[in-house]
Amino acid sequence: MEDSPDLLRQLRLDRRPPEPPVRPRRLLVASAIGILAILGGAIGWRVRPTTPAVPVEPPVAVSALRQPTAPPARRSALEASGYVVARRQATVSADTTGRIRDVLVEEGQHVASGQVIARLDDSKAKAALAEATARLAEARADLDGARLAADNSARLFARNQKQYAAGLISAQAFDGDRASYQALEAERLTKQRAVEVMQAAQAIARRNCEETVVRAPFAGVITVKAAQPGEIVSPLSASGGFARTGIGTIVDMDSLEVEVDVSETFIGSVQPGQPATVRLNAYPDWDIPAEALAIVPAADRAKATVKVRVAFKTRDARILPDMGARVSFHSG
Repeated sequence: MEDSPDLLRQLRLDRRPPEPPVRPRRLLVASAIGILAILGGAIGWRVRPTTPAVPVEPPVAVSALRQPTAPPARRSALEASGYVVARRQATVSADTTGRIRDVLVEEGQHVASGQVIARLDDSKAKAALAEATARLAEARADLDGARLAADNSARLFARNQKQYAAGLISAQAFDGDRASYQALEAERLTKQRAVEVMQAAQAIARRNCEETVVRAPFAGVITVKAAQPGEIVSPLSASGGFARTGIGTIVDMDSLEVEVDVSETFIGSVQPGQPATVRLNAYPDWDIPAEALAIVPAADRAKATVKVRVAFKTRDARILPDMGARVSFHSG
């Protein structure tokens, strides 16, 4: 009967709620986190510094370290639009009317001052020069004969003058010798003037020959080629419309600038020498340094604007005449 209590306990019903089963994966994760926390605390306690902590500045962006601080941008006082123009350009033509024989330039070609760009037919001009040269030679020969006759007459007149003073010849004979001498001297002077006229005619004929050669008046770039060999060119407009008035256009690229129209209301914000920035329509991301060169002292009544000339501070082959541009005038 000694085992009866144990038997009774075995027969007793256990009414406690069953414990939830522990998932092995979560148990392993929780154990690993606890172990790492314990290890981190131990390591931190051992390496804890004895000196006071120094405050750490916040990290600086990499882009700020690589790029220097940009200077403050200038404030734009006014913006205006215009076009690139050349202060020095010329449409080259011949000084005389003639047929073009050769055109020695093309668009985009650089030419030097005095370089030959075209030649006209010079056959008539050379013939006129040859004629003038022959007439000059004839006039000089006539002058030599008149000078010789005048010199002989002068010696004879001087001798007769002495004889007339000595009473060896009559006054009538002396007057005849004197008249002959004066006539020959006048003829010599006439021949001298004829030589001078022929010299002038030869100079004109030579000049006409030179005008058949068309040269560049200054150094620049050919932007327009307006004539071809075989065409007639004339500096005059009264040619019936069948003749060219120009052979080509030369532009001095060093004289390029921008002309903009500024409203009368804001013209007081622009001064000569004021810094500016030019942006070409062809290159909108290219900032070209410039400055206000001059304010044209005249206003456009129809548009109520004043023209302002802006000069480039740098030269570049990309800047071309008649390009659209926008100018920003800076204050300060």
